[in-house]
Amino acid sequence: MDETKPLKVRLTFCVLLVGISLLFAAVVTDHWAVLSPRVKDFNATCEAAHFGLWRLCTKRIHVQKQDAKETGCGPISLPGAHNCSYFKHFTPGQSSEIFEVTTQKEYSISAAAIAIFSVGFAMIGTICVLFSFQKKRDYLLKPASMFYTFAGLCIIISVEVMRQSVKRMIDSKDTVWMEYSYSWSFACACSAFVLLFIFGIVLLLIALPRFPQNPWETCMDAEPEH
Repeated sequence: MDETKPLKVRLTFCVLLVGISLLFAAVVTDHWAVLSPRVKDFNATCEAAHFGLWRLCTKRIHVQKQDAKETGCGPISLPGAHNCSYFKHFTPGQSSEIFEVTTQKEYSISAAAIAIFSVGFAMIGTICVLFSFQKKRDYLLKPASMFYTFAGLCIIISVEVMRQSVKRMIDSKDTVWMEYSYSWSFACACSAFVLLFIFGIVLLLIALPRFPQNPWETCMDAEPEH
């Protein structure tokens, strides 16, 4: 057996834990996208919004001055009255008013459901890795690697659903939102995909049995793993 294999597994697992932390940060926070209406009166107040998978927050900002090239409200970090409300994903016939009632509920339900699958896959993969640390349970590393890979794929699908949601809303003729930007929760989700997907494959390669090192050495002749 490769004597460095336990060390490789632990190092890979540490990187995967970073990916899981980013995944949880993305799922539970509400800074995926920032929305801004077009501002005409710079001495008035405007309402910007940021949202995630579960919650929408609006902030009423007093605009004092703005560059000539900028027509949106914000930045969202400016002080102002803050108000948050949770999406009613699973309540038929109810939607958040700011999402124009009909256009966004299907997207937000899909993105949230896929993100839940991603978290579930990551948790199952972590349980498999922890059990694999016990003697003669290295076989659990293979399903663990697949669960991590699936978790990465699910979160990037959720990212794409959210991106399409924002794009569709901005392109709508009836919307008040004219500008948008992706925020740090969105970046966490993308980073989680990279780490979970790539290092899930790395974990699978580590878990595979050693290949023959010489042309005349067969798999049967290779040193068995204990």
